[in-house]
Amino acid sequence: LGYWPPGQAFCLFFGPTPASQGDEIRPASEVTVIGKIIGDSGVLKGVSPSNSVLIETV
Repeated sequence: LGYWPPGQAFCLFFGPTPASQGDEIRPASEVTVIGKIIGDSGVLKGVSPSNSVLIETV
C-alpha cells in the first residue's frame, strides 16, 4: 500500500506495472510505502473503478 504524491492517491500494488521489469512491482514515480497487503492479493484483480476497497490497520 502506498501513497502516490503526484496523483494525490493511495495505490494498491499487487502485480507488475508498466515500469516493472519481469514480475517485480515498480511504481512509475516516487511512492511513499505506508503498509502492505496481508492475504490473497489476487482478489484485487476483480476490483473495478466503481468498487470501494476498505483499508484497515492491523
